[in-house]
Amino acid sequence: MRIVKLTQETKKNLLNDLLKRSPNNYTEYQDTVQEIVDNVRENGDKALFEYTKKFDKADINASNVKVTDAEIEEAYKEVDPHLVEVIRKALVNIREFHELQKQNSWFTTKENGTMLGQKVTPLNYVGVYVPGGKAVYPSSVLMNIVPAKVAGVNHIVMTTPCNAEGKVYPTTLVAAKEAGVDEIYKAGGAQAIAALAFGTESVPKVDKIVGPGNIFVALAKRAVYGYVSIDSIAGPSEIMVLADDSANPRYIAADLLSQAEHDELASAILVTDSEEFAAKVSEEVDGFVKELSRKEIIQKSLDNYGYILVCDNMNEAVEAVNDIASEHLEIVTRNPFELMMKVRNAGAIFIGEYSSEPLGDYFAGPNHVLPTNGTAKFFSPLSVDDFIKKSSIIYYSKEALEPIHKDIIDFATSEQLTAHANSIRVRFE
Repeated sequence: MRIVKLTQETKKNLLNDLLKRSPNNYTEYQDTVQEIVDNVRENGDKALFEYTKKFDKADINASNVKVTDAEIEEAYKEVDPHLVEVIRKALVNIREFHELQKQNSWFTTKENGTMLGQKVTPLNYVGVYVPGGKAVYPSSVLMNIVPAKVAGVNHIVMTTPCNAEGKVYPTTLVAAKEAGVDEIYKAGGAQAIAALAFGTESVPKVDKIVGPGNIFVALAKRAVYGYVSIDSIAGPSEIMVLADDSANPRYIAADLLSQAEHDELASAILVTDSEEFAAKVSEEVDGFVKELSRKEIIQKSLDNYGYILVCDNMNEAVEAVNDIASEHLEIVTRNPFELMMKVRNAGAIFIGEYSSEPLGDYFAGPNHVLPTNGTAKFFSPLSVDDFIKKSSIIYYSKEALEPIHKDIIDFATSEQLTAHANSIRVRFE
């Protein structure tokens, strides 16, 4: 793994490299995606089924596009019962964590006859997209559905690609059923996003679309934003580890590779203040890569976006952490909680040598749908907040309005909005 002395110049070059991975840079696919979205919007099921045949080689129509109860029952027979139990254990932790995020409506009143407040309302229809290409991720099914259920969403619709025989991954179906999905449709890619955004004869229109996907899915979500809400336009996975020489280099190497195996565009970065420790981690990384099953993908990821950054001190290291704003951040130092308080930008923060990133991916409870590509500077993890909306509540009695009504008239008049002023004036003629 390459070891780089951190300077302003090397940090600038690294940030530029990482930003190349953003979906915003893949404009060559934009026209293709827009054509798919427009076609599904205009032609509904017909376009959706044609794209499913073209891309997934499956003969899907109105009679079989929706996953049946029988198909879900069959999926349970195909999944190891132990895995079902593991999914149920993870669900308990995920649900308990997200229950703590729930918000309630609130109101405040004054003796002069005013009431102000905020009404919290769950979204009505939410669409969850689940990939079905290179790998299957039942953990993502749980992480996208559970906060919506906790928020009180009335109807959760899931779409996921099927294979050429029209079958969906059994673990995907089991995870969705356990999490509480209402309907599942066999549709993938940009065409599925368009179907959820605009509705077809078979697939209902939703209010918000969440869930990860490839570049076509990401660009399709961007194309439909405004017609519906979306969670984010996610980029490739990334991990940053902040460690000193008190950390176990073997643990750190293993943690870096846990994200590098996702795909060739994944990023794995160690920031440390010890050159000797950096060399030990690099050596351990080389040893692990030879043993792991996805070593070709891992090596490409490391060659392109893998770095060990050596800083002069931990303050400089924390500054680099905040500038890069990684999706996942592990802090494995002598004083991890003290350093954690200095971190401003990270999607999820893992503290200590026994809190490795996969703990968050699968089991701990906090959501693993996180901001990528530096967007942790202004975005947050997926949460219950993503599945609610807020309405302001305003009530004034005549007695409360009378003392201030001329102030409002003056304000409206200053903006030359005479109808606004008149709306108040007529009440006190």
